[in-house]
Amino acid sequence: MGIKKETCEFKTEVQQLLHLIINSLYSNKEIFVRELVSNASDAIDKARFKEQTAPELFEGSNDFKIRIATDSENRTFEISDNGIGMTFEEVNENIGTIARSGTAAFVEALEKSNGDNTISPELIGQFGVGFYSAFIAADKITLVTKAAGADTAVKWESDGKGSYTVEETEKAERGTTITLELKDVEEGDQDFTEEYTIRHIIKKHSDFVTYPVVMNVEKSEPIPEEEIVKDAEGKPVGEPYRKVRADETLNSMKAIWTKSKDDVTEEEYDEFYKHISHNWDKPMEILHKRFEGITEYDALLFLPSKAPFDMFRPERKNGMQLYCKRVFIMDDCKELLPEYLGFVQGVVDAPDLNLNVSREILQEDRLVRNIKKNLVKKIFAMLEKMDQEKYETFFDEFGQALKAGLPTDFDNKERIASLLRYKTTKSDGKYVSLDQYIENMKEDQKEIYYITGENMTSLINSPLLEALKARDYEVILMVDPVDEWVAQSLPEYKEKKLKSAEKGDLDLDETVDDEKKDAYTPLFDFIKEKLDGKVKDVQVSNRLKDSVACLSGDDAGMSAYMEKILKASGQDAPAQQRSLELNINHPVVEKIKAVFETDTTNPVLKDYSDLLFDLAVISEGGKIDNPARFSMLMGDIMAKSI
Repeated sequence: MGIKKETCEFKTEVQQLLHLIINSLYSNKEIFVRELVSNASDAIDKARFKEQTAPELFEGSNDFKIRIATDSENRTFEISDNGIGMTFEEVNENIGTIARSGTAAFVEALEKSNGDNTISPELIGQFGVGFYSAFIAADKITLVTKAAGADTAVKWESDGKGSYTVEETEKAERGTTITLELKDVEEGDQDFTEEYTIRHIIKKHSDFVTYPVVMNVEKSEPIPEEEIVKDAEGKPVGEPYRKVRADETLNSMKAIWTKSKDDVTEEEYDEFYKHISHNWDKPMEILHKRFEGITEYDALLFLPSKAPFDMFRPERKNGMQLYCKRVFIMDDCKELLPEYLGFVQGVVDAPDLNLNVSREILQEDRLVRNIKKNLVKKIFAMLEKMDQEKYETFFDEFGQALKAGLPTDFDNKERIASLLRYKTTKSDGKYVSLDQYIENMKEDQKEIYYITGENMTSLINSPLLEALKARDYEVILMVDPVDEWVAQSLPEYKEKKLKSAEKGDLDLDETVDDEKKDAYTPLFDFIKEKLDGKVKDVQVSNRLKDSVACLSGDDAGMSAYMEKILKASGQDAPAQQRSLELNINHPVVEKIKAVFETDTTNPVLKDYSDLLFDLAVISEGGKIDNPARFSMLMGDIMAKSI
């Protein structure tokens, strides 16, 4: 049987990424060391977890550690671990295409972040391209790995210029070894073969890694008395110390979540946050608490400062890690926090959990459900205590995620609603809470009015709000797609009903004289006939004050924005027609009525009917069916009026 070997081309998007990494500038080249150490730690985490169910694979080889070796003469940097290792197929999947999902967003973020083609550490960490960050410092990378229980090992090799090779090879022990053939050191650059440099980097970035990061370093040790050379007078000749090489553990391995928060410095929190989140910014808030009672567990949670680029992607991982007595159980632990709080990064260490616990068991575990309930309460309390400016900064980043909790977390609906913030027709671009809105309501106002759409300017100037503005009523402006589900999930707040400004009767007690209304009935019936298939009805508006036309829906109907969202996402929006509302106090409607009463066969009446409908569509930010015809008719009308 021959040795399996493949030469593969990197995917186009990965080649693009590699080109950027190899040819760009860096604000911090040492970041690749942190990323490789973090990957090694993850591999050992997986091995320790596997050991719980298959101990025979690890007999005599469970002294887990990460080893770094440098060679200044040959200019190599080597990092190895005795973790889970990888099979041939896993190497192709995890190394050959590791950056596929985040590459496009990485490139976009790089272009937006600066104009000097500089890749910053936060970009490397945030977009999951850690392994490839080694090409910052290396001309060539060789990876040799052997999976737990495998007979053969796998060798992956690439210079990052378009292709890589994968082949079967031999390796005595389980785990992974990565060797970097380093680029030449330029003036002012760090030398990644220097012991001092590596020791400094590990202490700075990887001090909290759970496993020993070991390097064979040069040390001074006292020369034993019997080996000391002495002169004729019995005095020592030369230095009493000699240089030796010995293994040194470079990191403290402090599980800071098990310590009292009074014993953890801000710098330690920041570095641990960077380690688990791969973010480079400081956390916005930290929750560190030991929960005591029938069961005890430690929790260390971080609120990030910036939303991740993939926050709403289905494949995004939850930020929580689960430990039992400092033994890693799993990451992406969705059972510890609801999905809408998945951006929170952190660790929970629950000593009473079974080490062999599975995701399926976690879903039914009473302790885990209790942990989840308590963590959510603490996160809400933390958000509620934030000062206004800081909270609004948080809400700008994560408000959409909070809103997504309303339709899914019934138990906390009221609390989530109290944390929502919106701009309104009267807030002058500032945020208003629902509680503040209620405080500001007019004495005769019974409901909380809102309107949804994709553009703040269009909403604040919408004809649908004219009657509400005339009464000095404040209207909430909802411009996020998720706000449609907020409105559906929150029919009322603190005994005040939420009322859409574009659906149903606004209940403003504004009546139109029946005789005047009846006078327009024939014209409205005519327009309805001409717009057959486009509108459900044509009626006198109690919304409009200055504009001529608008479209409104039924109370239980779908908003125009919701229909647009569904269509944009490729879903079939249920067929629906809205009512065309006309302002009978507007001179245009009065003049159309005069033309109609003079000659019902006048062809311009059909044109006017279409124009009224198109004007209503445009006023809500919609697209009309025939822009060319609209433009031609408007041109004719303008020419005749001048």
